[in-house]
Amino acid sequence: MSQEIEYQNSPSTQPPHHRFSRTWTLSLFGTAVGAGVLFLPINAGMGGFWPLVVIALLVGPMTWLAHRGLARFVLSSDTKGSDITQVVEAHFGQRAGILITLLYFFAIYPILLIYGVGITNTVDSLIVNQLGMASLPRALLSFVLVGLLMSVMLLDEQRMLRITTWLVYPLVAILIFLSLYLIPHWNLAAIKEVPALQDFSVTLWLTIPVLVFAFNHSPAISSFSLAVGKAYPDTAAEQASRILRNTSGILLLFVMLFVFSCVLSVTPDDLVAAKAQNISMLSYLANKFDNPLISFFGPLVAILAISSSFFGHYLGAREGLHGVIVKLAQLRGVGINETMTRRAIVLFFFGSVWLVATLNPGILNIIESLGGPVIAAILFIMPVYALYTVPAMARWREGKSHLFVLLMGSIAISALVAGFI
Repeated sequence: MSQEIEYQNSPSTQPPHHRFSRTWTLSLFGTAVGAGVLFLPINAGMGGFWPLVVIALLVGPMTWLAHRGLARFVLSSDTKGSDITQVVEAHFGQRAGILITLLYFFAIYPILLIYGVGITNTVDSLIVNQLGMASLPRALLSFVLVGLLMSVMLLDEQRMLRITTWLVYPLVAILIFLSLYLIPHWNLAAIKEVPALQDFSVTLWLTIPVLVFAFNHSPAISSFSLAVGKAYPDTAAEQASRILRNTSGILLLFVMLFVFSCVLSVTPDDLVAAKAQNISMLSYLANKFDNPLISFFGPLVAILAISSSFFGHYLGAREGLHGVIVKLAQLRGVGINETMTRRAIVLFFFGSVWLVATLNPGILNIIESLGGPVIAAILFIMPVYALYTVPAMARWREGKSHLFVLLMGSIAISALVAGFI
């Protein structure tokens, strides 16, 4: 699609290898590390230290292999430049394509709404608590903030990726700083506490989806795969696998370092209290240690994380909505005006995200939970299913790694469904 980053195949215009890899690695990292990273130590650490260790060993390969499978699915189309919505239709038919594309859109779109609410609340709190000023009218504040996020997305995507990269650098730096800053406060008593096997298993089962979605960057995989396919037409799958492996590696290193450092700095009762108060880990630590430095970095990390993650999720939501519109038009035998359609999509996203950010409803987490099993199915289950039903993907059936992805995806979906019920 013309929306995506376009690199010509001539050698003179191909992107420098290292710059392309670094840019997309950081962009995918930014997509994964949303505001949820601030709550991740609470949700993942409540079960104790040793279940967290096992999860850390699983989540790296799980993240890489699942996203590699989705990238391969996008790259499996015979038609070059096909995004995920077009590949789904080509492999599974028109009606199945519409259904999966619709589910794909509704799994990602609520996260944009949540980010609109999140960045408005974060900046409002920063203005009141850190700067000591009065709150701005919420409609005005959300209009400006959502407008700034959307304005970045209206740039060409090379510039958008560059901005995302700039946001990720300070985000990584702050995560490292805070992780190291907390080391003197570590309480190693948690290491001596080994839960019973049944408790261990239940904790592991319920924690897997928490880390899966904390590391999830599937909304940007279609755009990423298109960019790789255009930049490296002869080795796209290999290049995509390498970049995704690097992304999973830095996610595992920096995010889990932050999680372990936070968990070792507090007691299990502290984590329960933080969850009951519905505040982020940094906010709880700032209160616990009465530390203004953490109070300052908390909102900054949230703003950086929300902004970088918003861009990647916007790519997926925009792609999904565009695919739904195109497929419904084809089903009815009518054409669409691409320019008007894209403008309407931008207006829809701006208007809806701004409205929800202004209203600040409390039901968004429920909507996100409903979308969780869908995105897990698309990320973990659909590519494995395609391995055995789509001839173009037969070349990737070697090995047993896809069985590991299928197992982890099934566990994540079952825990999500059980948690929601």
